Amino acid sequence: MKASLSFLTFLLLLQFSVNAQSGNALRLTKSNIKQVIQAMTLDEKVHLVVGNGFRMPGMSTGPVIGNTEDKVPGAAGTTYSIPRLGIPSIVVADGPAGVRISPIRKSDSTKRYYATAFPVATLLASSWDTVLIKKVGEAFGNEVHEYGVDILLAPALNIHRNPLGGRNFEYYSEDPLIAGSVTAAIVNGIQSNGVGTSIKHFAANNQETNRNTINTIASERALREIYFRAFQIAMSKSKPWTVMSSYNKINGTYTSEDRSLITTILRDEWKYKGFVMTDWFGGKDPVAQMNAGNDLLMPGTPTQSKRILDAVNHDSISLESLNENVEHILNIIVLSPSFNNYQFSNKPDLAAHALVSRTAASEGMILLENKNNTLPLKSIKKISLLGNTAYDIIAGGTGSGDVNKAYTISLVKGLENSGYAPDPKLKDVYIKYIADEKAKRPKPRGFFDSPKPISEMAISNEQLSAMAANTDAAIITIGRNAGEGADRKLPNDYYLTDNEKDLIKRTGDAYHSLNKKVIVVLNIGGVIEVASWKDQVDAILLSWQPGLEAGNAIADVLSGKVNPSGKLATTFPIDYADVPSAKSFPGKEYPEKAVKGDFGFVQTPAEVSYDEGIYVGYRYYDKFKVKPLYEFGYGMSYTTFKYSGIKLSGITFSNKITVGVTITNTGSVAGKEVVQLYISAPGKTLAKPTNELKGFAKTNLLLPGQSQVLSFTINANDLASFDAMRSAWVAEPGKYTVNIGSSSRQFRQSGNFDLGKEIVTEKVHKVMVPQVEINEMK
Repeated sequence: MKASLSFLTFLLLLQFSVNAQSGNALRLTKSNIKQVIQAMTLDEKVHLVVGNGFRMPGMSTGPVIGNTEDKVPGAAGTTYSIPRLGIPSIVVADGPAGVRISPIRKSDSTKRYYATAFPVATLLASSWDTVLIKKVGEAFGNEVHEYGVDILLAPALNIHRNPLGGRNFEYYSEDPLIAGSVTAAIVNGIQSNGVGTSIKHFAANNQETNRNTINTIASERALREIYFRAFQIAMSKSKPWTVMSSYNKINGTYTSEDRSLITTILRDEWKYKGFVMTDWFGGKDPVAQMNAGNDLLMPGTPTQSKRILDAVNHDSISLESLNENVEHILNIIVLSPSFNNYQFSNKPDLAAHALVSRTAASEGMILLENKNNTLPLKSIKKISLLGNTAYDIIAGGTGSGDVNKAYTISLVKGLENSGYAPDPKLKDVYIKYIADEKAKRPKPRGFFDSPKPISEMAISNEQLSAMAANTDAAIITIGRNAGEGADRKLPNDYYLTDNEKDLIKRTGDAYHSLNKKVIVVLNIGGVIEVASWKDQVDAILLSWQPGLEAGNAIADVLSGKVNPSGKLATTFPIDYADVPSAKSFPGKEYPEKAVKGDFGFVQTPAEVSYDEGIYVGYRYYDKFKVKPLYEFGYGMSYTTFKYSGIKLSGITFSNKITVGVTITNTGSVAGKEVVQLYISAPGKTLAKPTNELKGFAKTNLLLPGQSQVLSFTINANDLASFDAMRSAWVAEPGKYTVNIGSSSRQFRQSGNFDLGKEIVTEKVHKVMVPQVEINEMK
């Protein structure tokens, strides 16, 4: 009997053990995160803070702990799963302009997994329309959700410090208010789908040259007012699930290893609650990264895991600190589609999203020149379409900003769809030329090896004369592309090639001799030189890189179906020498200290000094009285607008002031106007820009004669500047001027108010102080 009871007891214990390991075991929920952390082994915690690895032909970090390919082929990475505790692996994917995944899976060519290529970030910002941008985010986020991705590695909101920045197309603006506000809008749109974003690259990632080694030397004020400010604004208006630290150092320390940046500023001052991940292979020291509060190392290597495990065992990382990193990650995992067992369809509504992309593209295009109302093309049918990108249009940039899309509408196709008749013989010649030239190019050798652009096709004077005689107008496209891994160059990129300049001049001569018009479409990702040739043409449309519906969207604007309402969120200087960072970009290298880094790439130590301080973009041009070609906020329309009736809620500042202004369409066609509010401060104790953007809004589509009243609220934070001596944001007393207008140099209405006494809006920590003297502009 005793033996039978003992055996029965054994069976009961065995069953209890099985139950404990299956349905009755501790499993992650939103309410038991700390309990789950206590149940995790040290190995499991270390694996959770290091990604699953990285696989790409010719590049690998060794055995992949998990397998991204099983769920979403082409995604950038995954986190480690712990099935016994109900912790799933989550998937992260690139895509500032569209979800970057593989279109073909397991060599099955019968199915395609395409994503929408939305307009690039600079174009979206040029719309100045946060309502529209949120709608783009909603469509974008649906594709993230339906393709099984948990977190999108976007948006990117670094500042356009210099026009040669290779990833400027991924970034929004030279101004932190625009960058931060647009970021918040798209984050809110994407995350409304129940997926996450990773705003990047935190911070001061404003060049690609030596991006893994560059030491950015910048003053506290420049960092706080310009390079951190956009992130702070985005945080205040949205709640991104994650933040991605940047590759560079700031004042001597890698950002991913800088506790002052990631914990003191981001978490303690800004109260950020999500988790922080590295950029891929970012930083050097996993122990310093963990201690800094950089919670997740991506894509993850076995070496990093071993270093962290050894550090915990030898007290270089406290268990408390590691638990915090784990908690930050689990706080987001419980929000993810993977945790919530979402059965993604792999079938987002791409047709509907293409319409969103087309609308957004047309809303962000900017009319730079329009002599004698050349545009819209009303009485024109037959067109000579010149330039390679008229037939091989650039939808978006390269690198991680590229998108595998089902199609791209060329400009020639877009014009045909709109009822125009581009010269068919010229079309055939261009298409053959482009195909032949592409066939001659060597195949790309890797992720960063983008093919060189094709030289513009030679066209004789006789051909141009014949075209001018047989068509109504000429449209010339100028194309530029760039992307991750390299910055742009001055010759044949920022400046036009000799072939391009020659084509513009001779086309202008041929068509103008017959009193016919020449239009240039700029299909570019970043600023180029325009001043030397703009007078040779009749109209210039800046289309940026408009996404997969590019040709249709451009045709919508050229035809007048859409009245252009985009405004520049970045300045076009007359010449590159006028750029405030021209002499310091991209910095100084130390080749004698070069070493081999990941995958054998040479790592050359370098540094760059932000000598311009806070005087970036229009802040510089206005303060130092340097005339730009097209100022910040500039953009033309097919109609005209009147600004009137400015009203301030008071003449003395007390907590806040509201400003109202009436906008009236005084032209003959419906249109939208971007209204910009700038403030001029006393600048007695702290040097200040002449004017700073503090508010903006876009009107509804106003019919001729129709008016709309727009209202803005100014609070103390809008008046404050960063005083490094006091580690505080301070609004000084005195007279403030509110300027409302259509650009940073076209003010239409003004008003004044007084601030009676100083306001200290916030005191912060004395951190990230430069270790060397900076000779800043004064």
